[in-house]
Amino acid sequence: MKNSLIQKYNIPGPRYTSYPTVPYWDESTFSKEKWLETFKKSFKESNTSEGISLYIHLPFCESLCTFCACHKHITKRHEVEEDYITTVLKEWNLYTNLVDEKPIIKEIHLGGGTPTFFSSDNLQRLIKGLFINAERHPNFEFSFEGHPNNTTKEQLQTLFNLGFTRVSFGVQDYNETVQKAIHRIQPFENVLQVTNWAREIGYTSVSHDLIFGLPFQTKENVIHTINKTKELQPDRISFYSYAHVPWVKGVGQRGFNEADLPKDKEKRELYEIGKQLFADLGYVEIGMDHFALPTDSLFKATQEKTLHRNFMGYTANKTQLMIGLGMSAISDSWYGFAQNVKTVKEYQELVNSGEIPVFRGHILNQEDLIVRKHILNIMCHFSTSWDEKLNQFDELENSITLLQEIKEDKLLKIQNNTLTVTEEARPFVRNICMAFDRRLQRKQPETKLFSLTI
Repeated sequence: MKNSLIQKYNIPGPRYTSYPTVPYWDESTFSKEKWLETFKKSFKESNTSEGISLYIHLPFCESLCTFCACHKHITKRHEVEEDYITTVLKEWNLYTNLVDEKPIIKEIHLGGGTPTFFSSDNLQRLIKGLFINAERHPNFEFSFEGHPNNTTKEQLQTLFNLGFTRVSFGVQDYNETVQKAIHRIQPFENVLQVTNWAREIGYTSVSHDLIFGLPFQTKENVIHTINKTKELQPDRISFYSYAHVPWVKGVGQRGFNEADLPKDKEKRELYEIGKQLFADLGYVEIGMDHFALPTDSLFKATQEKTLHRNFMGYTANKTQLMIGLGMSAISDSWYGFAQNVKTVKEYQELVNSGEIPVFRGHILNQEDLIVRKHILNIMCHFSTSWDEKLNQFDELENSITLLQEIKEDKLLKIQNNTLTVTEEARPFVRNICMAFDRRLQRKQPETKLFSLTI
């Protein structure tokens, strides 16, 4: 890949887990009442036909990892678990009380924070509590994120017995210098142990999360980490670009100096090395930053054109309605987004007073809905079309004009009103989506909002 293209396109840009992206939500037209209207509309349209998804944010961590940009609460006091679970179940009841039929849950994902901060008993109480007023979809898929240092065999067995078949372990990098810099000391033996436990128990998909672009990380580190990963052969691998956004996340990402980070060409080379090594091992690139073995459901979803992307990342299941429960969780009704308050204290106070704890969001207009489809198509399938009238919007010509320069750089093809991202251009997929992002194009940010695209 030409270094000149990397330098040209390595600019701040969204990761497009939603459109509009969170900084461009129009809160002046949003209200909790409007959000709940879109929730009820979406539930009525989709619950019976495809079910709903639940994302549950479990925010507690015993220590702070300095690479992390998630909303978390650092504590070693495990007595916080029970009250938090109670509050999440109360929030879920606030939603179920708004509808006339039982929710049919197709997908659950436990994220954080550190979901395995919670005891087996409390995890069981959480999941069983959700189904007091809900049913399982016949094709349900439940997943969770596990920390290799504290995930126990009991937790894995408990969640498996409750229907969980997919687990993602955060690995990041196996080099000790890198681990010290990001405050995540994690021996290979711990990852080996939890991966083997998961497989012994019967999990059908084990994923490892790796990150490139971390402080002090070198080519040798990436090669070493992937060679160690090869020994365990996870079904999926997420190979994320480290998002350095200390202006958003503050001191948590100031545990090292800017000069310690791989830059531009050097960082991109880490990705290219990883991508080639994954291909050599039989992994197929899925969407952006993800790789899967041909036996995994994520690969099958790609083949069947059912791959979806939302605030949980890439998923093999698509549901129109996704409810986010817990502190800072984001919900998506397709017609609107809503985010919960960002502190445990305020979250619990609101829910315990009988309020759905939403504090901001966005109601999508007709243009938003069309642009969102194009961005989802590009992020999931590397292609989109505006041949039909229903896929066109007023400023489409402006987007096509912005795409011309990317086309001249041979990063995409446009033929018969259909855009296709070339194989070598996949690292630039965020840049291509930005051309469709009308809200971004109308108002460029005055301050830093996003990480670099490459």
